[in-house]
Amino acid sequence: MTTVDERRTAPAAPAVATRRSPAGAVLALLWAGAAAVLALWWSDTGSVVGAAGWLTGAGRMAGLLCGYSCAVLVGLMARVPLLEVRVGSDRVARWHAMAGRYTVCLLVAHVALILTGYAAQDHASLVHETLDVVFNYPDMLKATAGTVILFAVGITSARAVRRRTSYEFWYYVHLLTYAAVFLAFGHQLSLGNDLNGKPVATAFWYALYLGVAALVLWFRVLAPVRLNLRHRLRVDSVQQEAPGVFSVVVRGRRIGELGAQAGQFFRWRFFGGDGMGWTSTPYSLSAPPRGDLLRITVKALGDHSAAVPLLRPGTRVWAEGPYGGLTADRATSHRSLLIAAGVGVTPLRALFETLPGEVTLLYRARTAEDLALGAELEAIARWRGAQVLYALNGPRGERPDISAEALRATFPGLAGHDVYICGPHGFAQELYGALRAAGVPDRRIHHESFEL
Repeated sequence: MTTVDERRTAPAAPAVATRRSPAGAVLALLWAGAAAVLALWWSDTGSVVGAAGWLTGAGRMAGLLCGYSCAVLVGLMARVPLLEVRVGSDRVARWHAMAGRYTVCLLVAHVALILTGYAAQDHASLVHETLDVVFNYPDMLKATAGTVILFAVGITSARAVRRRTSYEFWYYVHLLTYAAVFLAFGHQLSLGNDLNGKPVATAFWYALYLGVAALVLWFRVLAPVRLNLRHRLRVDSVQQEAPGVFSVVVRGRRIGELGAQAGQFFRWRFFGGDGMGWTSTPYSLSAPPRGDLLRITVKALGDHSAAVPLLRPGTRVWAEGPYGGLTADRATSHRSLLIAAGVGVTPLRALFETLPGEVTLLYRARTAEDLALGAELEAIARWRGAQVLYALNGPRGERPDISAEALRATFPGLAGHDVYICGPHGFAQELYGALRAAGVPDRRIHHESFEL
């Protein structure tokens, strides 16, 4: 797994047949669902009279949309292969983050508008009305607990907070979303004027939530159990590639049946102590699957990845996947430029070996010592007649020029290339802007981020 057979023939350039992403259709379906929810409110609402009526009406709309958004939020967490592979985990993660923001905003609007409207209707203070609703209305204590949990998830997901917390803490808090949605579900049916006593609307709501629950049960529980019982993964070896960077070779049965492609990733748990079995962490394949072996390459950045060097051969492994759409299926041209930064080289190293056509790899790192898998990259370049370029800091720490002008000068015909990017979020954003300024169409810039 650590060397390349130089006798193999380099991948040929086949006729390009890019699969169309279903992202547009999925988004259209989600917005159509939101429109159906608003139609449900409209069909059940007569004339609205007075300030109290307008406030409670707006609160009902926000509540219905919030309930729908909760279902969408959980559905996007279900790791459905159609979304994770065809749309791309990166884009689905952005949708999930956006749905989370919508959900929290709608929840705030629902609570504020309903309580203010009820207080105006009853001629009571807002504090008195709040206490009355929470303690005397059916299912409201559970709904209040769910609301508090959703707020906590929203706060810990904010970028400023996320940067200051460990991945493990974020992961555990995020899992509470399921509990929050479960706790809040009851009051939607018992108190929601648009659902209570209306068989068709209630059936629609149950179908929505039960359908999402079935997706979560199948793709997040049953499918991973089947995968791991079938393939029996174990750590085969661990090897240091660069300072703080280690490769883990995993051995299993019938690995080819996983259907994993270069550029994809799995979510990994290692049951060998140090808490690595408690969280599921995404790591890309750093080489194409070979025989009964898979390989990942990890940089020690958090509690989970820092424990990777301590793994021992024979350690049991739990994997979920494969996920991700950063694959050859995205190619629209016979010429590709792969741009990696730091440990982001891992999925691109696998693509560098397998991507058909004319391929160039640009590897950004601070120093030569930080270049992981460099020997493999050079060997791949030799046998397939490709090129590896390095963008290292200068002797005084000066950053290399990766502006639009520099990219155009270095890579003639850049606008006709497919460009695959993998690296830190800030690097990828900056590079995306430079590529667009250099004339590369958006449809030819392929990126997948693991920033959570």
